Amino acid sequence: MHNSPWDLVILDINLPGRSGLDFLKDVHSYKPELPVLVLSMYEEDQMALRAIKAGAMGYITKAKAAENLIGAIERILDGNKYITETVAELLVGEYKKEKTINVVKDLSDREYFILLRLAAGESVTEISRTLALSVKTISTYRSRIFKKLGLKSNIQLMQFAKDNNLG
Repeated sequence: MHNSPWDLVILDINLPGRSGLDFLKDVHSYKPELPVLVLSMYEEDQMALRAIKAGAMGYITKAKAAENLIGAIERILDGNKYITETVAELLVGEYKKEKTINVVKDLSDREYFILLRLAAGESVTEISRTLALSVKTISTYRSRIFKKLGLKSNIQLMQFAKDNNLG
């Protein structure tokens, strides 16, 4: 990382070659006091909790960025988290469900990201192009996802995603 002092990092989760959540963890371990705002195409219920748990100070969807981005940046630069009402509700729900087993939590961030892409109907080849990874690597992630979730087909995966509001 460059030696220039930064006030804030605005990070997209959808990066080629690696997950933005992995990058977020790197930033947090390198410079824990540097605030990170995640800006993502994914709705809050899909990725916000993972981003916050990985160290983000806020999460904003690209759909809401035009009206909320400046306020989110100002809030974070003032030393506060930027939490929308939706994210607050998710955090409360998460707290209440702490003892509930949720198999999706057993997935790594990369596996979860690929699950969302598969659930959206993207092929292994399309995902490999987007992430700049080999088809074999994406297929390995797909196999791990299927094993961890007890799935045997893409149809079951899509049904699982629908039943769990993942897509």
